[in-house]
Amino acid sequence: MPYVNVRLAGSISREQKEKIAEEITATLERIAKKPKSYTYITFDEVKEENWAVGGNLLG
Repeated sequence: MPYVNVRLAGSISREQKEKIAEEITATLERIAKKPKSYTYITFDEVKEENWAVGGNLLG
C-alpha cells in the first residue's frame, strides 16, 4: 500500500491538493500497478518561518 507525504512550505488550496492527489494516485496506478484504493496521501503545510533553505528562513 503506497503512502505518500507531501510537505510544503506555506499553504495551497484544497483544489490544488485534490489535483496533486489525483496526479500522484494516477502515477502510482500506471507505473507501480497499485489500485487507486491502496494509495494514501497526506499533506503537511509548514509555516514558511519554520522552513529554511541554504541557511535562510523562507518567511
